Amino acid sequence: MAISCLCLSTANLTVNPINKHHIQSPLNSTLKSLSKSGKLDEALTLLLQPHLSKTHNLDSYATFLHTCISRKSIHHGRTLYLHLLESKDAENLLKNPILKSKFITLFSACGRLDEANRAFRHGIEDMGYVPESVFVAMVIGFSKNGKFREALLVYCDMLSLGVETGNFAFSVALKACSSVLNLRIGKAVHAQILKNGEEPDQVVYNALLKLYTECGSFEDVAKVFDVMPERNIATWNSLLSCFVKKDKVFESLETFRKMQRGKLGFSWVSLTTILAACARLTALYIGKEVHGQIVKSTECPDILVQNSLLDMYAKCGMTEYCREVFKGMKSKDITSWNTMINCYAINGFMEEAMETFEEMIKAGYKADEVTFISLLSGCSHTGMVSEGQTLFNKMRSVFRINPNLEHYACLVDLLGRTGRVEDALEVVKKMPMKPSGSIWGSLLNSCRLHGYVLLAEAIAKKLFEIEPTNPGNYVMLSNIYANAGMWDEVKLIRELMEKRGIKKQAGCSWLQIKDRIHNFVAGGGFEFRNSNEYRRVWDELSKEMERLGYKPDTGDVLHDIDEAMKVEWVCGHSERLATVFALIHTGYGLPIRITKNLRVCGDCHTWMKYVSEVSRRKIIVRDTNRFHHFEKGKCSCNDFW
Repeated sequence: MAISCLCLSTANLTVNPINKHHIQSPLNSTLKSLSKSGKLDEALTLLLQPHLSKTHNLDSYATFLHTCISRKSIHHGRTLYLHLLESKDAENLLKNPILKSKFITLFSACGRLDEANRAFRHGIEDMGYVPESVFVAMVIGFSKNGKFREALLVYCDMLSLGVETGNFAFSVALKACSSVLNLRIGKAVHAQILKNGEEPDQVVYNALLKLYTECGSFEDVAKVFDVMPERNIATWNSLLSCFVKKDKVFESLETFRKMQRGKLGFSWVSLTTILAACARLTALYIGKEVHGQIVKSTECPDILVQNSLLDMYAKCGMTEYCREVFKGMKSKDITSWNTMINCYAINGFMEEAMETFEEMIKAGYKADEVTFISLLSGCSHTGMVSEGQTLFNKMRSVFRINPNLEHYACLVDLLGRTGRVEDALEVVKKMPMKPSGSIWGSLLNSCRLHGYVLLAEAIAKKLFEIEPTNPGNYVMLSNIYANAGMWDEVKLIRELMEKRGIKKQAGCSWLQIKDRIHNFVAGGGFEFRNSNEYRRVWDELSKEMERLGYKPDTGDVLHDIDEAMKVEWVCGHSERLATVFALIHTGYGLPIRITKNLRVCGDCHTWMKYVSEVSRRKIIVRDTNRFHHFEKGKCSCNDFW
């Protein structure tokens, strides 16, 4: 009531400018206080009083709208906007750049892009010069709602009107270009930055780095990075993250090396990012170095770093190290437990995986979808059919988790691998959702394992419709035909791939020796294969392996050629080249760790077992499915993969 009386009395007073200023101050102070404390209803009531529009200063409206934005209160903001739109005395406020930007931000933050655009366009022709901030508000509004092309159109409008652009506009335009991978427009913005008199700030440089990394223009990444006047930890982390996201693992490792050489230090974000790269590349020794830096740090690593460390050791096949880190964690979350379970599962230690699962439940953690994907996949790769089916049934009945497509894919794979292809088909028919490409692909693989040619043809037909450009499906059907001696059909598949422009993915393997990652491609490495060292080691291995009973199995060679040529073909597989290279360049007794981008073929699997026995070396191979630990002529998968 007191406020109302004050408002009525001030409305009827005729005072000089100095007295008027003093009278307005308490009212505006009250408005700002109400807005800041979140009492938007009361503040709006004051703002809407018809006789008081002229008495409110710009700060009052701006403060009110700022609170609306932070609380995403579309109702209060829209009510004020309509009031100003209908008020002849206050309509010009909608042309004020500060308030216009606030209304645009509010409407776009609430997902009302049409209203934001109307607020942006309203009266813009009558404003004369429109500052950069108004255009940028609309660009950000479109960008945050995923409308990146529209955002760039607004930016172009700004340029066509001759608005002077600065770092603020450059940064948001570059972010929009990154999101739509538009390198051409991004380079045009970069050219504007170079022509502009204002020195680019850190945000602009980081936006340029992201643009060129997302678009795969890594030469430009290096150029921008080299000319940056300041490169703080955040900048380096941004570069690291971009490389890892784009699967440029080698570049990310080299960037981390540069950080170390430059004595910049690191943040936990740096280590989390580089550990992800080490996990992807199986770069165990670099991962161990990072672990050493964590141990030496005076600060306690956060749980994200520790989980990344677990994941790195798991994906390098180091189950013992993974378990030690896990035991030493003072606090764990569900990700920690899932990573430990997955570590055992992908390395073939399903008994330990199940024990860890039981430990997790007893410790009071609730299993989630990821938990069961790891367990079901592990059961599939170890032939534990009954255990896998029990887990699948318990998901809904005990843990209240509805199986998703990935869980059904694991169940189908579990049944199909063990020869129960008809049961797997029944699961597919009764699924509550449409089967995905991965489920049909799993069935096709089961047909390959057990020689179901007619069924494979029907499944492949579905896959060619769902995933017409996936080379794996064509290769698998070709493999099935080759195993059945149906070479005319193999030829037809090859011709179909050529017609559709589909190329088989080349087999590639890599391993780390000291601080270098060495790559090997199937059928390549001619210089190495013709070297005296290679021939000496290869001949010694072959002679001893033949003595122990090894005979090449050329069943996976998908070409109708003579047997001698088939033997020569499999001898050039990338994992064999990597193994011989490691035998030459690493010390006796040291484990050999190899990563491959495809599934290990049957003969290479047998060959590795013999090599482990002859060389008395442990060989760990990580393919797309799982880990194979070869030792003393045996594999951890028990030949079931």
